[in-house]
Amino acid sequence: MSRVYNFSAGPAVLPEEVLREAAEEMMDYKGCGMSVMEMSHRSKVYDQIIKEAEADLRDLMNIPDNYKVLFLQGGASQQFAAVPMNLMKNKKAGYIVTGQWAKKAYQEAKMYGEAVELASSADETFSYIPDCSDLAITDDMDYVYICENNTIYGTKFKNLPNTKGVDLVADVSSCFLSEPVDVSKYAVIYGGVQKNIGPAGVVIAIIRDDLITDDVLPGTPTMLKYKIHADNESLYNTPPCYGIYICGKVFKWIKKMGGLQAMKEHNEKKAKILYDFLDQSKMFKATVRPEDRSLMNVPFVTGNDELDAKFVKESKEAGFENLKGHRSVGGMRASIYNAMPIEGVEKLVEFMKKFEEENA
Repeated sequence: MSRVYNFSAGPAVLPEEVLREAAEEMMDYKGCGMSVMEMSHRSKVYDQIIKEAEADLRDLMNIPDNYKVLFLQGGASQQFAAVPMNLMKNKKAGYIVTGQWAKKAYQEAKMYGEAVELASSADETFSYIPDCSDLAITDDMDYVYICENNTIYGTKFKNLPNTKGVDLVADVSSCFLSEPVDVSKYAVIYGGVQKNIGPAGVVIAIIRDDLITDDVLPGTPTMLKYKIHADNESLYNTPPCYGIYICGKVFKWIKKMGGLQAMKEHNEKKAKILYDFLDQSKMFKATVRPEDRSLMNVPFVTGNDELDAKFVKESKEAGFENLKGHRSVGGMRASIYNAMPIEGVEKLVEFMKKFEEENA
């Protein structure tokens, strides 16, 4: 059976080369006689896998030496609690609410201190990024929080907010490794890997050293303390070993593809093909303000629910999977992460043109 074009928002498409390599090593990893799935996380072989993965990620992102890289579990949603538990020293933080996940993080933070909504785009169904050049940020805020790329709504911060010197925390789950990033602009940058990097079950958190302390909120569970994981080099308990191994392979694939600058160019080229079509189409329209559009997640609608449903059904029959929009917004969404080949987007546009002609 041939592979489909998988436009899923996550778990999402992985590079074919990585899957083939993992398949070859499934029964016997480099002559050790067992699968990575079966080996002890305390073994020398696994230690090399996790250390090499971290080294490659540091190299790809130019992560400064004063930042720790942690491989964690619990999904990005667990970080909605871990962030305030570890960072809310003054019990006050600012949140910029640009979608479902930022909203959930904001609501979670309210359980641990005063969470202040600094800006929101809820008034227009999160279809834009609010102006963050002069927010009501106060010195006593422990951090300012954003979800940098909004998977459901297809928006992306093209410029980071002016935090007026307050630490910035960003959930980058759906734009992780899609373009170069200056890690030093963030206090914490984290994301679930199941969109652009690996299988579900791993979260990568990159945290500035001075924020990793024993001074956490009373009642913080041991497993949610950054210091525990940092002191134990992500091996405090059994980590998601196989997931981290796949992430490591994806890091090597990105390096081979030319690194993050090459990824950005590849992603811009793909997104342009789709957005250009949407902007001239009489039937389909993109839902996001052009200047705030994500390179990773492209939502679009026909304006007619029946037509949307027909499109989703026929696109699936034609080999395009997971084009149905998130249940909270409807319509369609094409997630075109790093591993989606350009031809996948070209073929989708061809199909959309044909659909538009047949249903005009």
